[in-house]
Formats: sequence, C-alpha cells, structure tokens
Amino acid sequence: MRHPEYQYLDLMQQVLTSGDQRVDRTGVGTRSVFGAMTRFDLSKGEAPILTTKRVYWKTAIKEMLWFLTGNTNIQPLLRENVRIWSDWPLASYRRETGEEISQQDFEDRIVADDAFAARWGDLGPVYGKQWRRWLAPDGREIDQIGGLIETLRTNPSSRRMLFHAWNVGELGTMALPPCHMVYQFHVTSDGRLNMLFFQRSADLLLGVPFNWVGASSLLLMIAQQAGLTPGDLVWTAGDVHLYLNHLDQAREQLSRAPRPMPKMRLIRHAASIDDYRIEDFEVTDYDPHAIIRADVAV
Repeated sequence: MRHPEYQYLDLMQQVLTSGDQRVDRTGVGTRSVFGAMTRFDLSKGEAPILTTKRVYWKTAIKEMLWFLTGNTNIQPLLRENVRIWSDWPLASYRRETGEEISQQDFEDRIVADDAFAARWGDLGPVYGKQWRRWLAPDGREIDQIGGLIETLRTNPSSRRMLFHAWNVGELGTMALPPCHMVYQFHVTSDGRLNMLFFQRSADLLLGVPFNWVGASSLLLMIAQQAGLTPGDLVWTAGDVHLYLNHLDQAREQLSRAPRPMPKMRLIRHAASIDDYRIEDFEVTDYDPHAIIRADVAV
C-alpha cells in the first residue's frame, strides 16, 4: 500500500510543475492549482503528521484548542508559546502607529500588558468567535460546536451536521478571513465519525501541515464527546498554492522519503469539549526528517 503522505507530496509536485504562476494578495506571488482532495484513515490511530519534515504538532493542537475557546485575542496563544498568528496584528500595529517594533518586543508587550493586548492583540471575529458565538439576527449567540455534538449524539444520520466560519457580514473586521471555512460530519452505521473540511485557500508548505494536525485533533475530540470512534479525515481545497519564496523548500521536501506515520490519541476522557488541554494528547512513533524553514506571507 502506498504511503498516505504521498497524497501531499504528489500535490506539491503538481503545484510545482503545472501550477499557474500569478500575483497574489501578499505581493509575494504563487504557483497555484484549483481543486484538491486527500483522505486519511484515523481509525487505527495513525494521524497525518508529515514525516518528510518536522511538524510542531503541539503548536497546531494548541491553536485548535484556542479556536474552541471562542477567543480571538493572541495573548493566550503567546502565553502558550504559539506565535503563528502574530504577523497580522503586528503588521496592523506598525501600519497604524509607524513604530518599527520588533516581533519579539511586540509579542512581549502583548503577553505582559493586558490593555495593550486588548487594543492590538485582537484579530476580530475570526474562527473561534464564529464557531462558538455566531451572532444571530435576533442577538442570540449560537454555539455551532455545541449544537453539532448534540446532533451527533441524538441524530447521527443527519446530513446537516456541519459548522462554518465564513460569516459574510463580519469578514471585513477579521484580521484574516477564514481559510479552513466549513466542516461537515458523517457517522457510519458501525459508529465511526468521518469529518470533511473545506479550505478555500491552502498554503501548501506552511499552512496545510498544521491544518491537518489541528483537524485530526478536532476529529478525535468530537468523536470522544459524541461516543463515536474516529474514522476518515477528508480534506478538500480550492486554491492550493506554493508561494514563490517557498519553491526551493518544496523541492527539498520532495527529495525526502516518507517515514512511518505516527499515532495520535487522547489519554483522558474530557468532561466536555471545553475541557481539553494539550496534555490530553499523546503522539507516538514520530520520527520525521529535519524541519524546513520558510517565511510566512502576510
């Protein structure tokens, strides 16, 4: 059987060799293909944590746990040593104040100064706000995650088990519109929970590996809360791209052979979806190639 990671490597090769080269929002430029799908079976404990480079899986899971809190400020992320969301508020701060503050100094101020964090650390109504506190026309806040888990428990054959973050009315106030924007769930007759998520914009080198880890952790958590076993993780994407300053790194990754996929499991049964901590996740048998460094396009 072919190693599941070749789904990623084949897609990367496709983007490199036949991607349409174009100018993008960031000004960096990309090579892009439109439309992709991958599928990973999580039922035996394996998780799509790439082995052809090291992926910091704890960082990805901490981000997912932050989404689930409904929080939209980077302060709790930085206190967990997660810096992947700093670029956007930092760019906003520099643009509005004219101060050429370093990223380290900016992050230190966010962590130490609650007032500064409240003013400059908030990303607007991004993922967590939409997932847990979607604002209804009558003023109610709708918890999409809580509603999903209740439906999984009571009506698992429903075809309406999904949540999403593409709130058209609030896109303009988000630091970054949602990339992985809709998640749909499916329960098999033998109690396996399948999850499909759609990503409108997929940064193949840096973003997608994190998205797969975060989604895997989400599938494990929701399956546990619904009394189901994890099944297939299906990823679909629209614009799949490599930034032009990532091409050499992509070629380096393609030169490496995949190693056995690691396993991920929950070592504690949390009381609710709000009760999970990073310490609840165990990843074993992870022996990746070395990290591949690249700059984020903002």
